[in-house]
Amino acid sequence: MKRHTFLKGLGAAVLGCAASAAFAQNPAAGFPSKPIRIIVGYTPGGANDILARLVGQKMGEAFGQQVIVENRPSTGAIIGTDAVAKAAPDGYTLTMGASGPIVFNPSLYAKLPYDSMRDLAPVSMVGSFPLILVVQASGPHRSVKELATYSKANPAKSNYGSSAASFRLVTELLKQKAGISAEHIPYKGSAPAVQAVASGEVLMTLVDSGPAAGAIKGGLLRGLAVTSGKRMPLLPDIPTMAEQGVDLQVTLWSGLLAPAGTPPAIIQKLQTEVARIVKLPDVRERMLQLGIEPEGSTPEEFARVIAAEIPLWMGVAKANNILPE
Repeated sequence: MKRHTFLKGLGAAVLGCAASAAFAQNPAAGFPSKPIRIIVGYTPGGANDILARLVGQKMGEAFGQQVIVENRPSTGAIIGTDAVAKAAPDGYTLTMGASGPIVFNPSLYAKLPYDSMRDLAPVSMVGSFPLILVVQASGPHRSVKELATYSKANPAKSNYGSSAASFRLVTELLKQKAGISAEHIPYKGSAPAVQAVASGEVLMTLVDSGPAAGAIKGGLLRGLAVTSGKRMPLLPDIPTMAEQGVDLQVTLWSGLLAPAGTPPAIIQKLQTEVARIVKLPDVRERMLQLGIEPEGSTPEEFARVIAAEIPLWMGVAKANNILPE
């Protein structure tokens, strides 16, 4: 072997070792070097899907890599969430997770294929939002009390649609608080649940404002109450549950999560980007138009919310005799 060839090969080896050592010390240094996937466990059109596409577009522009949003709808968003829980912990597969699959599913499913605390690493809460109780606009119900009276008198015609564990559990709590009688009908997304109410397939649904606002303003749905402590600027004519005489105040959230074991440096790089994105004027305006409050929390803050809410909703399920399936 000629000397210059040997030295060239040795130099490449040294550089390779140096690069490996640098990556070991800071795995985020060259991240991302290929496209990132954000898996959404619902059909397109809901709050999670919209947020994933908003964040994904801005993240892709900043990172110089394509961010692909992949919808994997299923009951309770279980399939999509599990896919991320079992993905390689390298930051290239993420989920725009909602309260439902993360903190509500443990209350409703006896055998989940994933463990929210063990299998997923919180990156950042992206936004928080209340739910809206909607009915068919052409129907006679104009208040929660009227809806409750009808449901008791017509149990065979009283049902509700829900696309997530969170929506279902909050609805069951609403039923208990307001005296409503209604059977649960599952859907694979907020948009299909809204369509079911508009067509008369189900009596009502508690849903995020993303897919509901247009239908309310378009005269297809009537909003009876919101679950927040104050009225939504987006839909100021809809009273709160408290104004309707119902003691119920609930705010849900959407956030970015990675597989457990993802290097902290990569988690931090993703979180920094999310926090930057939700402060952008156009993103903030779009989120507020959807009734979503921008968040951008740290991984530690997000983890504390998850750890507190899982036992909270388990307690609600137990108190309302909701048994895991």
